[in-house]
Amino acid sequence: MFNIGAGEFIALAVLALVILGPEQLPKAATQIGRVLRQLRTMANSAKADIQKGLGPEFKDFDVEDLNPRRFVQKHFWEADDEDDPGARRRPAAQLNGKRPPFDSEAT
Repeated sequence: MFNIGAGEFIALAVLALVILGPEQLPKAATQIGRVLRQLRTMANSAKADIQKGLGPEFKDFDVEDLNPRRFVQKHFWEADDEDDPGARRRPAAQLNGKRPPFDSEAT
């Protein structure tokens, strides 16, 4: 979660304990949890509103597809074996063992 390792998490917990003190730490943790829950609810609601606004033509639309990295991976890279989701990926331009045309004089 948030790319935080165990050591970093422990250091943050000790820092929070020192700053807030043992009396205020449970209250702060409760408030942080409440805020995170509200943010998650708002994000899910916004996602549902976007999908509803797009209409039935885009029922399979995934908001994650708007991420440029995911868009490129989805449209320009294909798996060797579609049945194996963990398959090694390769560029679509090199599918079926063929390389794209290359003109040495053009470069």
